Amino acid sequence: MDILVIGAGGREHAICWSLAKSPKADKIYCAPGNAGIGQIAELVPIQVNEFEKLAAFAEEKRVGLVVVGPDDPLAEGIVDVFEAKNIPVFGPRKNAAHIEGSKTFMKDLLKKYNIPTAAYEKFDNYEQALQYLQSRPVPIVIKADGLAAGKGVTVAFTREEAETALKNIMIDKVFGESGSQVVIEEFLEGQEMSILSFVDGETVRPMVAAQDHKQVYDGDKGPNTGGMGTYSPLPHIADSIIEEAIETIIKPTAKAMVAEGRPFRGVLFAGLMITPDGKPKTIEFNARFGDPETQVVLPRLKSDLLEIFLAAVNGTLDQVDIEWSEEAAVCVVLASSGYPASYPKGLPIQRLEEAQAAGALVFHAGTGKNEAGEWVTNGGRVLGVVGRGSSIAEARDNAYEAANLITFEGKHQRSDIAAKALV
Repeated sequence: MDILVIGAGGREHAICWSLAKSPKADKIYCAPGNAGIGQIAELVPIQVNEFEKLAAFAEEKRVGLVVVGPDDPLAEGIVDVFEAKNIPVFGPRKNAAHIEGSKTFMKDLLKKYNIPTAAYEKFDNYEQALQYLQSRPVPIVIKADGLAAGKGVTVAFTREEAETALKNIMIDKVFGESGSQVVIEEFLEGQEMSILSFVDGETVRPMVAAQDHKQVYDGDKGPNTGGMGTYSPLPHIADSIIEEAIETIIKPTAKAMVAEGRPFRGVLFAGLMITPDGKPKTIEFNARFGDPETQVVLPRLKSDLLEIFLAAVNGTLDQVDIEWSEEAAVCVVLASSGYPASYPKGLPIQRLEEAQAAGALVFHAGTGKNEAGEWVTNGGRVLGVVGRGSSIAEARDNAYEAANLITFEGKHQRSDIAAKALV
């Protein structure tokens, strides 16, 4: 069957790459995609928020499956549009994607069903939020309620930082209407962990665990980004803790969504914190594949991704065998100078082919081609370079060896991705 993947980043490149391995996959389209994705899929010049155009294209090409990558179109109801036209689509409906689209909804859901998460309060009034904030100890976490491209969360270590973040969100509206409400929650210390799961109602099929690095600089310093690198598996986190997170957080959340009349179908992404007492707590839920978690999780998938997607769409996810490789994967993100703030575009990228020849997977996040046909930068996160190996140490060496080959003006990468797993 022909497939339409919606999105334009490194996550979508990894999804297209994984789908292309399926014997059932014929032509893969990607809307709008990027220059790197164009190597394995036909790019379609339709934006992710042009729902009717996307649906018309899917009908015209008679695609057998649509896969939605990013959060915004899911939150705005793209799946409902495709379902209304009887086009098979993998992803949650609008009412289920609300688990990511509203942090207050997500926190209230967890509280109602006694699912472990950080203590919190929610506010839609700036003065009341400020008053509460001033009564709480730091560090403290301030979150814009709605979607903010992964940048709506501030972990404030000083009172001044906390008050600035609150003002930015609620008064200056740096995230627009996403900041009409805020969640202020206790700061949790410990190891972060991401578990993505294929979900179909109450059926939960967890993927292998991964860990993201959100801050832009080494040592988890600097502002939050969309993610500077990931690795999988997590040898320093016991399997029993991962199992506890699945049984006490992910499965009960899927069940709660069904009970609320919002059955979830798609990828449910749990961002978790393992507190010093070894207990997992929920930091966030996302309604789609993570970026750049996907870039290390899908390379470890031995089963056919297309078959898994179709099973979820058809309600037979509980009947599919899903196998994972023991191999480790480490992804190092190469970012533009200035990211996550403003950054230049159109800068030539050198030695891409050498990195791939070294055995790395190179997933394109923000690239283009200039008139001379050269690769150029076209985003904040430019490339995700994935090394694989029999251990995290080997995969990490392979990832950095390839990442260090690639050059472009102002290239920035963290040098400590996966270092926590080697202690």
